[in-house]
Amino acid sequence: MELKIATWNINSVRLRIELVCRLLTNWKPDVLCLQETKCPQGQFPSAPLRELGYPYLAEAGQPGYHGVAIVSRLPLTQITARSFCSKNDCRHIAAVISAGEPVLVNNLYIPAGGDEPDPDINKKFAHKLSFLDELEGWFGNGSVPPGHHALVVGDLNVAPLENDVWSHRQLLKIVSHTPAETSRLIKAQTAGGWVDVVRHHVPPEQKLYTWWSYRARDWLASNRGRRLDHIWATPELARLSRNIEVVREARGWIRPSDHVPVLTTLDFSSRR
Repeated sequence: MELKIATWNINSVRLRIELVCRLLTNWKPDVLCLQETKCPQGQFPSAPLRELGYPYLAEAGQPGYHGVAIVSRLPLTQITARSFCSKNDCRHIAAVISAGEPVLVNNLYIPAGGDEPDPDINKKFAHKLSFLDELEGWFGNGSVPPGHHALVVGDLNVAPLENDVWSHRQLLKIVSHTPAETSRLIKAQTAGGWVDVVRHHVPPEQKLYTWWSYRARDWLASNRGRRLDHIWATPELARLSRNIEVVREARGWIRPSDHVPVLTTLDFSSRR
């Protein structure tokens, strides 16, 4: 059996539901994890997705901000949502999917952190650092149930490696690539023993982006991107990952998100 997983910060699912349908129709993932849905709980536009063969939905939503959701062809069980930093701000949703073997999918939306990379004067940045610290503690204390594979996907809002940004030198003091953030994200990844599936397929020496700012007059010409969207897997599951695809063209669709989808296919038949 194969399991195709996609993650995408959609930046308002109700505004961009047609783009979601386009991705599902043309790329046909089995599971799509969305972030920044900006949709109140219970108002997710699921009807067109059911028509496309995606009847299962797990969501954590709130009006106007944040929000995460898992859309699936396959049944979702053991649905949970975790709060971080004592804030109930809808930044995590998880569910178990059976691909012959249980796979726990964690969908995360880490705070962006504002513009000023100083936690003493920027509460948003302080929140982001605290969130990353809490993430490390959670992963280090056994976040994967026994007998399960697991994934962490989503907009982690950190570009950890030098070639995850258009200019390592110029972005060292820009939120999303500061040492305070990158070191914490790597510590969280290490604490959970997670494998960065994207960089498992694309060498760290190669530039790779999943986000381009709306502020750019011509995002394609300037190509000043960052890799903020990630797929992590437990080691055995990472070995089943057959490929990675960054749907760069989605940044050029009409009324696009500033993020693009990232997909991987897990091939469970390779274990036989």
